[in-house]
Parts: sequence; C-alpha cells; structure tokens
Amino acid sequence: MNRIAWMVFRSLPFVPIWFYKICRYGSTKDRHTEQERYDFLRSIVKKVNRSGRVTVEIHGCSNIPDENGFILFPNHQGLFDVLAIIDGCPKPFGVVIKKEAADIILVKQVVRLLGGISIDRENIRESLQVIKTVTEEVKKKRNFLIFPEGTRSKNGNKILDFKGGTFKSAVNARCPIVPVALVNSFKPFDISSIKKETVQVHFLEPIPYEQYMGMKTTEIAHLVHDKIQGKIDEFI
Repeated sequence: MNRIAWMVFRSLPFVPIWFYKICRYGSTKDRHTEQERYDFLRSIVKKVNRSGRVTVEIHGCSNIPDENGFILFPNHQGLFDVLAIIDGCPKPFGVVIKKEAADIILVKQVVRLLGGISIDRENIRESLQVIKTVTEEVKKKRNFLIFPEGTRSKNGNKILDFKGGTFKSAVNARCPIVPVALVNSFKPFDISSIKKETVQVHFLEPIPYEQYMGMKTTEIAHLVHDKIQGKIDEFI
C-alpha cells in the first residue's frame, strides 16, 4: 500500500477537524500568533508521521538560532521534506513553494497557515518580487525555508547544484543562513511500501552574514551545497 494512502487511512477520523482548523488558522481573521499556529500544525505533522511508520531523527537543534530572522536552506529529496523539517524545527517558518504545488488542496491551506509564498519559476518579475517579499519578512524577524536546488533530486542522497539566486533574500536581509541536511527523506513516499523508515534531519551550524558578506551568491550556493553534501555523506 502507498504510504500516503496509509497515512490518510490511519488519520481518517481526524482529517475533517484537522482540515477545518488548518483553514481557520490560515484565515486572515485568525488571531493566533504565528508560533501558536505553527505549534498546532507541528502537532498534527508529528501524529501523521508516526501513523505513517516514519521515524524522524533530529540532530543539531542547538544550531537553530535563538533569535528569529533566519532562512533554512535544505536539500530537496521529495514530498516528505517539509514534514520532516516541521517535525524537527520548534521555530515557525514560512516556505517558498512552486506555484504548481501550492494549488493542491491541503498544501494550499498549509502554506497559507505558515505564511508561505508561491512562486512561478518561469516568471522573472514574480521571482524578483518573491525575493523582495522574503527579504522584507526576514527583516521583520520571520523565518523562511527555501529549497536552493529549485527542484527535487531524483538521485536519493546525491544532491543537485544549488542555484545562486535562491540566496539573494538572505544576502539582502543580512540574515543567518542555516544549512539543513536531509538523509533518506525520499524513502517514505518514493518507495511503494509501508515498512518502517527513518529520516534524518541535520540542522548544521548557521552561517552568519559576516561570514558570507562580500561573496557572490553562486559562491554562497557552493559553500552551503558542500556543507550539506558532506554531512549526508557521513551517513550513507
């Protein structure tokens, strides 16, 4: 059985109320704080992951900055990535997601709850506006998650090149960059099985603005890429 179908089946009694609350929490009229909304979503994610027989091992939580206003840059292995990071990260974050995915039911509502942003990667003007918006939000001490590969790797734990442009918001906001290494995050949904799986999330040491100041975004991309691939290689 497909794991997504298994997760839905196991959670079926709770899905209607969860969906209702996710929609309500994502409403512009909602009065909960960002942390409260995130904590609610995170509690659901943890339950769903357990019901799907996926163990998420978290490493390096102490590397998550105490002060908000940072950007997480993880490698991208598949649909389970965001679930794994939410499971492990206690601090709320918005996510930048491709427009095609943002139109999927439930994904759309979750992105809205997180205060995320959808992007049309083929529209240069829109991409520039997203960079500007993320920059402004991070300066206001919000956190974001951006996948620097731009698309998921189809080679398991071998990551793709990182795109320099994905780091422009960090440079403009002068914020800490937090590399995140995902190990075996492709397995829960790519393998047609419901056998137990373990996914690792490694929050690496943040890179302060002072360390990458003056570097080209392509150089920052190489730096973060190599840190993440190096960490992944330790476990495969």
